[in-house]
Amino acid sequence: MSNELWQLVGLLVSFMGFCFAAGKVLLSQIDRRLNERFTAMEESRDAASKHWDEKFSTVIEQNRREAQGWANLERDFLRFQAELPLQYVRREDYVRNQTVIEAKLDAVALKIENIQLKGNQR
Repeated sequence: MSNELWQLVGLLVSFMGFCFAAGKVLLSQIDRRLNERFTAMEESRDAASKHWDEKFSTVIEQNRREAQGWANLERDFLRFQAELPLQYVRREDYVRNQTVIEAKLDAVALKIENIQLKGNQR
């Protein structure tokens, strides 16, 4: 009986060793697969991060160009406002100047007419 007990204990130890080895192999495979998955997820995250960094830098660059365009437009508009009084005559000013010129022409025409009348009287 003691011999059978030792065989049973040996068999039990062998079975426990087999279960331990199988468990270790299984856990190492799970660990390897998890490492592969995490590596793939990290690569995917890096690619997505790079993609979004490129998109954001494009948007930021576009926004900077647009802001520069608005600044140029504002500077041009301010220059236009500064030059406007030099190039534009208001209607009231034009009418007043035209009236003055016409009054002077009428005065010159009246003087010429008076001179002609005096010349005809002699």
